[in-house]
Amino acid sequence: MATPPTYSRIITDGLWTNNQSLVALLGLCSLLATTTSATSGLGMGIATTFVLTASNVSISLIRPLVRPEVRIPVYVVVIASFVTMVELTMQAWFFDLYQILGLFISLIVVNCIIIARAEAFASKNRVDRAFLDGVAMGLGSTLVLVTLGGLRELVGQGTLFYQSHLLLGDWAKDLSFSLGDGYHGALIAILPPGGFIGLGLLIALKNVLGRHLEERAARLREARGAPGAAQAPAVSLRNGYSVRT
Repeated sequence: MATPPTYSRIITDGLWTNNQSLVALLGLCSLLATTTSATSGLGMGIATTFVLTASNVSISLIRPLVRPEVRIPVYVVVIASFVTMVELTMQAWFFDLYQILGLFISLIVVNCIIIARAEAFASKNRVDRAFLDGVAMGLGSTLVLVTLGGLRELVGQGTLFYQSHLLLGDWAKDLSFSLGDGYHGALIAILPPGGFIGLGLLIALKNVLGRHLEERAARLREARGAPGAAQAPAVSLRNGYSVRT
């Protein structure tokens, strides 16, 4: 029986090492479509994190009762139930933001990140680890959504967290930042090509930072005289226990 992952590894994998949006490239539909602003990215990230965490916990609880041949339909029903809760909640209290995100809230049901975590992790681990995996993977995805949305919004419109009050309330109006009326923006940033370009830059940045951190860790091991440090292979950026769907 495989040794279950530690809590620290689950958190590290979700936020950085195995970030599903930058490593496995899952959930690109909502990632690219809803990141025209930091606010819409944050709204989608919060919704995805809730659904991912709740579905992970539910699937971990019912895993002894689910027969292998029907597990995927069961996962989809569980995920769809929580997506419906999110959609109705947004329609009731965040209707303006719901109109911005539109169809992509419903598409969380078929988000590959959520289905992949249900199949690869929640169905094989205890509730506590499934919960932590959902939170870590959700936060990792949210960080990418907000970063990409903020980058595209700033370059394309010269603003940052514009209309954030639609999600966070009136106090969030102070979070809005603008480069001024003199900035006309680069339209390509908020068009579909801008999403692909921005995502490519984030992936490249992660790979460069990841390689730098691996080399630094290897040098530290050598400096401390760790046995076999010189022969230790570099850790692959794609290590982890998730699957590609």
